[in-house]
Amino acid sequence: MAEIRRVLGFRHVRSEPSSHLLVYRNGRLKASGRGLTGWFMPLSTSIAEIPVDTSELTFLVQAQTRDFQEVTVQGSVGYRIVRPDAMSDVVDFSIDLTRGTYIKEPLEQLASFVIGQCKQVTVGKILQHDLHQILDEGVLSIRSVIDSSLRANAAIEGMGMEIQDVRVVCIAPSAEMEKALCTPARELIQQQADEAMFQRRAMAVEKERAIGENELQSKIELSRKEQSLIEQQGMNDRRRAEEAAAAHRIKVDSRVETIRTEADATADQIRLVEGARAEAEKERLTAYEAVTPAVLLGLAAQTFAEKLQHIEHVSVTPDMLAQGVKKVMEHLGGRGSQEQSS
Repeated sequence: MAEIRRVLGFRHVRSEPSSHLLVYRNGRLKASGRGLTGWFMPLSTSIAEIPVDTSELTFLVQAQTRDFQEVTVQGSVGYRIVRPDAMSDVVDFSIDLTRGTYIKEPLEQLASFVIGQCKQVTVGKILQHDLHQILDEGVLSIRSVIDSSLRANAAIEGMGMEIQDVRVVCIAPSAEMEKALCTPARELIQQQADEAMFQRRAMAVEKERAIGENELQSKIELSRKEQSLIEQQGMNDRRRAEEAAAAHRIKVDSRVETIRTEADATADQIRLVEGARAEAEKERLTAYEAVTPAVLLGLAAQTFAEKLQHIEHVSVTPDMLAQGVKKVMEHLGGRGSQEQSS
């Protein structure tokens, strides 16, 4: 807004570069331009301040389609005043020469006019189409219609305005209709999700089956190797036992052969010793045959004397003495008979 200062009975005005001032004195245009400054007399001067920068307006339009469905269109339009003198002829932009504020509400009036033009074009477009057509064409179609209609609007051009940009951000049906329209898409997405889940489960089952087969094959291979190991261990144990038995047999055979050889040697030795002893005994007995009983008794007494140190007690009874004498006499009688015969 313009800045106004009071000095005595005079006033000084200073405007921003984005504002165009129109200074009238006694009903005549005395000065016109952007960012003007100057002194004036309040009693004979009137000033209009028109913004020449780009302004942005937001609009929200609710309308019915051809098939009687509620649609909400939200967007914005940007405009700029390019001919302030023409705008001042239509809209009152006069400012208070004391405070520098607008006397009326020209900006609200201008915004209402522009938004009304946007609503009129939007409603006309929506009424000509069904809901599905509007939604299928999307925001680009609505934006194109609004933009072309505003740029070709003679009233807007006559007011010295220029449309800078038109944007439509969304086209939305009613909440119930939006829910109904979303249901098929939602169901399709749900079906795709279920299909993906089924495929994932199928893949998981297939992988589990493959894992199970691999585990089974591993167990079979492990059992086969274990069987081979057991068979090999059995063969090794059997071969070890056979080798041990053969070694033991050889050891036993060697021992038996040794014992047999020793037994044979011992038997030969005994045979030789006993033969020599028998031969000596035979010869001794033969020598005793020619010896008289008295000599035999002497030899017996000698042997007895040799053993005397080992004998502690000797008992001689009459019976024993009688039997000994009897045997001697019989022996002597026998030899006498043999001598007589001879």
